[in-house]
Amino acid sequence: MNTKSVLSRIDHTLLKADAGKEGILKLAAEAKEYGFASVCVNPYWVKTAAEALKDTPNVKVCTVIGFPLGASAPEVKAFETVQAIRDGATEVDMVINIGALKDGDDEAVVKDIVGVVESAAGKALVKVILETCLLTPEEIERASRLAVAAGVDFVKTSTGFSTGGATVEAVELMAKTVGPGIGVKASGGVRNLADAEAMIQAGATRLGTSAGVAIAQGLSSRTDY
Repeated sequence: MNTKSVLSRIDHTLLKADAGKEGILKLAAEAKEYGFASVCVNPYWVKTAAEALKDTPNVKVCTVIGFPLGASAPEVKAFETVQAIRDGATEVDMVINIGALKDGDDEAVVKDIVGVVESAAGKALVKVILETCLLTPEEIERASRLAVAAGVDFVKTSTGFSTGGATVEAVELMAKTVGPGIGVKASGGVRNLADAEAMIQAGATRLGTSAGVAIAQGLSSRTDY
């Protein structure tokens, strides 16, 4: 796989609490330069990113919902989604209710996701973050099936803010479970081109990483989200 193809799958990410306007503008400029799929920023910075990328329609604006814990009320996640789209987001990455999943409350998990899916319908892609480092293989499979049933566009491994990021094994399991009609995003742990290619080989169709520039330059980053 050539490097350009890898770069076109990257959601160029800056979600740190201390990120400011200068960092967001730099992120957008890098996304333009290297042809990344999107920039992924916290909801407050969506307007800034959308303005910076208004003349670059091939680079999308992605934001996060219920981030990073997934424990917001469903109504709050739905409202966050509406506001983010109003501000210019065309992709939203929501965190599932991890506790409800682990409790076996599948109905609550689906309701939570559906609220975001319905709020984004026809306006933005929805990616659902499973936080695989906290789940068993059975829970990863079940969460993936529930996400598909709720109408998502992608399942995503991780926030990058918990105990671990994407693994090849989790990506393979998610891809096998959701099938070819649903995207799989690997995030956290993608620090260089070899990591990126391994995730794509496992079934990832999108990569969430802050190491996009390092990957483009053939380097390895110490950070990945």
